[in-house]
Amino acid sequence: MATSKQGITLVGMPGAGKSTVGVLLSKRLGLDFVDTDLGIQVREGRILQDIVDAEGYLKLREIEESVLLALDARDRVVATGGSAVYSERAIRHLAAQSVIVYLDVPLEELRRRIRDYDTRGIARRPDQDLDDLFRERTLLYRHYADVSIRCEGLGPEQVVDAIIAALPQPR
Repeated sequence: MATSKQGITLVGMPGAGKSTVGVLLSKRLGLDFVDTDLGIQVREGRILQDIVDAEGYLKLREIEESVLLALDARDRVVATGGSAVYSERAIRHLAAQSVIVYLDVPLEELRRRIRDYDTRGIARRPDQDLDDLFRERTLLYRHYADVSIRCEGLGPEQVVDAIIAALPQPR
């Protein structure tokens, strides 16, 4: 692999394509793939929206942090949930084992992709619309990212190409 760290962790908004790109990237690099949203659902035995509905968005973030802290991100591609960046502990844990890659998708494109905003299982305040969530999270994604990939106008394979080209070279 062309990086001094052993794994790649994808962060970004819901609808940014982390899972889709993650699968393609893991195939291209011959690495294992982990989708942490699926990990949460398997561990909890319910979908993300059911967690939010029953216990609230903060409980989902707490569960997500626990799953991320238990994850070994080395030698794999990790697609995180969009709210992973709310846990500094979890992101620092992932950053110690992987390159953090932010998939930067414009708000207008996210609007086209996300048709189930209210039922998707997004860890957000009940009063928070997509615009507010985008503004709040974008600052965090940019803060924690080792690499940012502007995805506007790119298909999934092109995003994979851009990630591979942008990965830090080993020293």
